[in-house]
Amino acid sequence: MLPSPPCVLVFSASDPSGGAGLQADILTLASMGCHPLSIVTAITIQDTARVEDMMPLDPAWVADQARCVLEDMPVAAFKLGVLGSVEIISAVAEVVSDYPDVPLVLDPVLASGNGEELASDEMVDALREMLIPQTTILTPNSMEARRLAQDWDDKEEPSLEEAAQRILTLGCEYVLITGTHENTPEVVNTLYAREGIIRADRWQRLAGGYHGSGCTLASAIAAALANGLALPEAVKDAQDYIWQTLKFAYRPGMGQSIPDRLFWARDEDQAGIPGQYQ
Repeated sequence: MLPSPPCVLVFSASDPSGGAGLQADILTLASMGCHPLSIVTAITIQDTARVEDMMPLDPAWVADQARCVLEDMPVAAFKLGVLGSVEIISAVAEVVSDYPDVPLVLDPVLASGNGEELASDEMVDALREMLIPQTTILTPNSMEARRLAQDWDDKEEPSLEEAAQRILTLGCEYVLITGTHENTPEVVNTLYAREGIIRADRWQRLAGGYHGSGCTLASAIAAALANGLALPEAVKDAQDYIWQTLKFAYRPGMGQSIPDRLFWARDEDQAGIPGQYQ
């Protein structure tokens, strides 16, 4: 019998459009050679254009889903996305605290790509207090980083480097701040640790909006860690993967494009041709 691929356990909300959330995580992890264990935290009503509503599950159901599979299979990494409520954050924090040696990738999804709020101020506080201290790498975009680092006494918005250092003082090991929301010619993604900048990677800024790009990047990092890469190399490999998925993105609906997590499986003569899959 062949050895099993590494298992990555994901906590996230279900996205019926298949563009983001749990479905994006499953596709990404499978594409990168991992076996995804999918823990549903919430059910959403959404399409490629917007999130209309979200219903968090009972926290006990979330914890029981995870503990059931954790007692059956070894896990090489955790990936956390939309959690849905303060109570679910607390339940997830309790579960992952039993596995301190397993790398934890936290994508702090505070709002949808079109700005619908997915995390209250109370949830942000809960993330700061209960999950960020257990996190190996946090993957906020620049807007999320500033919100997580917010100090009510601030007269001015903190720089991204200052925001990263504030977040690091909460207890996580690394912060990767993505630059997709910044007004720069290229997208600059910067990996910080307490000693400063570990790496800064520049990527061609692609036109258009993408549904689920943050989920894909965080899951790709989790997959790379599960496959044995050191964290800086995992971050680089994951960025290369996500850029390829965006380059070959397709637009099946009337909203944002969806990253093609299986771009490598397409015919080279068809992958990425505008309108090919529309």
